[in-house]
Amino acid sequence: MANAPTILNATTREGRGKGPARTTRRAGQVPAVVYGLDTDNQAIAVDAHDLDLILHSASGVNSVITLKVDGGPEQIALCRQIQRHPVKQSLVHVDFVRVRSDVAVQADVSLELTGESEGVRNGGLLEQLHFTVSISARPGNIPQSIQHDISELGLGDQLHARDLAIPAGVELLIDGDELVAQVSVPRGLGAEEGEAAEGGEAGEAAEGGAGGESASESE
Repeated sequence: MANAPTILNATTREGRGKGPARTTRRAGQVPAVVYGLDTDNQAIAVDAHDLDLILHSASGVNSVITLKVDGGPEQIALCRQIQRHPVKQSLVHVDFVRVRSDVAVQADVSLELTGESEGVRNGGLLEQLHFTVSISARPGNIPQSIQHDISELGLGDQLHARDLAIPAGVELLIDGDELVAQVSVPRGLGAEEGEAAEGGEAGEAAEGGAGGESASESE
């Protein structure tokens, strides 16, 4: 799904330091800074409620934001270095990095494994080792998440980064041999299968022996 830009209005922030920052937050705004693209850093303030809605949207921290500072030229940016209050979880400070719509950027997106694997249905345990993956894409092509169907994973099967279904226009930045998930065999499950097999073989042998004795007696 395309990552459509979201407009966020901002105002220039004059004061620096803890005192002015507290005043900004009491006014319902978040102190922030914009940097990147060989342009001077800019201290700004944005509406806390509006920014929180963006960060809790489907695109989350990878939302493409169109900043309009004091009604000036639009700046395309991504959120980085988001600081929240350790108890209240309210926004304390945010860094915005300027980006170009036609140049790929790096981002971490969530990895969602969909479906129920065959191995889990047969008693195995799904172990997911990576819950996010690093990708490179143009800002508008950053996916909300990487989804992969694991229905065909059997007992003992492994899922590597090279196996993931990556959308067009997106490049995976982790090694293709990186183990992403696996269906492990619980201790005892293999032994139970072995005992069942041995029991079947013993039963067949017993039937064969009984048949041999009957043939001998008939003779």
